[in-house]
Amino acid sequence: MGGAAGRGRGAPVSYSVLAVVAVVAVLVVDLAVYRTRLVTRRVFWAAYAIVVTFQLLMNGVLTGLEVVVYDEAEIWGPRIAYAPVEDLLFGFAMVTLTLASWAAVNRRANTAARRGRETRTRRSSTR
Repeated sequence: MGGAAGRGRGAPVSYSVLAVVAVVAVLVVDLAVYRTRLVTRRVFWAAYAIVVTFQLLMNGVLTGLEVVVYDEAEIWGPRIAYAPVEDLLFGFAMVTLTLASWAAVNRRANTAARRGRETRTRRSSTR
């Protein structure tokens, strides 16, 4: 899987390396760019525990039934519920980036509202 990312410029970048880079990048975005600091909050980890439970369930089904197959040369080797641990890293990065982005947009809208400015964000229709 991860071989195509680095073609033409030396050794290919492995799935494992990309997973670690994704986590580090998202942590930088959360802590330094958006400054939402989600990963420092208990509520984030409680919500993430729910997400990772279902991620492991689906990974177990998809990889256990061999719907998704990984090149063993591209992963570290350890698996949880049949899926490589790298999938947990990518899942963490995806969920964390989504939640941090959402929190940053909401903070921007709330700050603008307090200052009496209109923003382009719309109120949720589910309220």
